[in-house]
Amino acid sequence: MANNLQVLGIESSCDETGVALVEVCGNALPVLLAHALHSQIEMHQAYGGVVPELASRDHIRRVLPLTEQVLAQAKRTLADIDVVAFTRGPGLAGALLVGAGVACALGAALKKPVLGVHHLEGHLLSPFLSADPPEFPFVALLVSGGHTQLMRVDGVGRYTLLGETIDDAAGEAFDKSAKLLGLGYPGGPALARLAEQGNPAAFRLPRPLLNSANLDFSFAGLKTAVMVQAKKLAAVQACAVEALPANVLADLAASTQAAIVEVLVKKSLAALQQSGLQRLVVAGGVGANRMLRQQLNAACARQRLRVHYPELHLCTDNGAMIAMAAAMRLQSGQQSASKVYAFDVKPRWPLDAL
Repeated sequence: MANNLQVLGIESSCDETGVALVEVCGNALPVLLAHALHSQIEMHQAYGGVVPELASRDHIRRVLPLTEQVLAQAKRTLADIDVVAFTRGPGLAGALLVGAGVACALGAALKKPVLGVHHLEGHLLSPFLSADPPEFPFVALLVSGGHTQLMRVDGVGRYTLLGETIDDAAGEAFDKSAKLLGLGYPGGPALARLAEQGNPAAFRLPRPLLNSANLDFSFAGLKTAVMVQAKKLAAVQACAVEALPANVLADLAASTQAAIVEVLVKKSLAALQQSGLQRLVVAGGVGANRMLRQQLNAACARQRLRVHYPELHLCTDNGAMIAMAAAMRLQSGQQSASKVYAFDVKPRWPLDAL
């Protein structure tokens, strides 16, 4: 592989359009030159969630202007690009097809190779973009949207699944509980903000599979418990759930967050103990949660373990993680870019199938 490789990354798996450019110099960690991101949150708020058709159409509008913005920031031109990477899956099929189509069209026009990237691998490797990058091997806690998984990571492309959710993921538990409390979309961040004003011990909510012998997760029962508790409180107050006093809603939000975080922390520590590894990487949107970071930092400090996170602005979906994952796969020899521009996408694609 040639030195000073310029890798353009395009992310379009759901409701964020991301584009980034990274540079590979020999065996050193790839360097992020520039990235740009457009979030569709405002557009989807009116519907209470992501509308796939609207998401796809908005990706079409955004991806080329974002590409021009990134190239201008990096002081590069289209001719400088060596590889065009894109999110191949998992995600919304129509949204994925936009990024894949644009990437392959760019590759064909520039006569440059393209590379399809696993969205979760992008999250998994995103901490390598931080000021405190991890070292292999490590245990990874992936908490992104509908995915909650613990992986053993021995190197790029060398992933062993240790445990995963058997129903709702942590992100879904945040979002669905927020919706039950009338907090709108996106629910997870709204619930976390409200939780800061509440008492996490106000309501004793279940911690599913907390003491199980395995490393699997289950959050569907917690969501149901939140719904039951909210309805009980509303019946006592003779009002709708969303009309409950602000302090009551804050206490319920805080108790919900505390239950989710306790499970994530305990399972992560158990994975480190069972694997014998000393390093934890947390990646995905829920990895930005302040309480989760505080409790993991404290627990790992007590046990003299290292914990790494992506930079806060790179926790959500973004093009930088896609460009980085592609660059690291090329650098490690795990995969080669191709000048075959016929493409497909994988809306369902297990990470351990790589």
